[in-house]
Amino acid sequence: MKDTATQTTYLVRDSEGVYHNIFQEELVTAAQDCIKERFQKGETLTSPEASAKYFQVLIGDKEHEVFTVLWLDTKHQVIGHSELFRGTIDGASIYPREVVKDGLAHNAAAVILAHNHPSGSTEPSTADIKITKRLKEALALIDIRVLDHIIVGDTTASMAEQGLV
Repeated sequence: MKDTATQTTYLVRDSEGVYHNIFQEELVTAAQDCIKERFQKGETLTSPEASAKYFQVLIGDKEHEVFTVLWLDTKHQVIGHSELFRGTIDGASIYPREVVKDGLAHNAAAVILAHNHPSGSTEPSTADIKITKRLKEALALIDIRVLDHIIVGDTTASMAEQGLV
């Protein structure tokens, strides 16, 4: 964590209209908490944009690759979120067996996969396409549908919208 004396501060207004100076790290943490709260159990995801916003805030600022999922029920309401794998600056090992186990533990009917590219690029790599296919096949065996795989970088990209899911 940076020395607070050198951090950027932001002027933020509270619910009573009073302004407060807060550090960037506090602002990011508060935003992540808001997003997590918004996507608690029962929230319905209706578009790739809605899930992309969630993942952008959740993992967009990570300096290493993170593979995470949103588990959904049959109505595409959020059951839970899991950060399953962490990697290095340019890769993470993904194990379909562990994803399947977590899906069964959540009793999920569908899933939205996501991972970040610390480089900022949202172009799916050959490895991204292959693991998405493997996960889709593995999860299909236990009746969990893969709805999308979001790549988070400087922006976000939906592999479903690109016809890759």
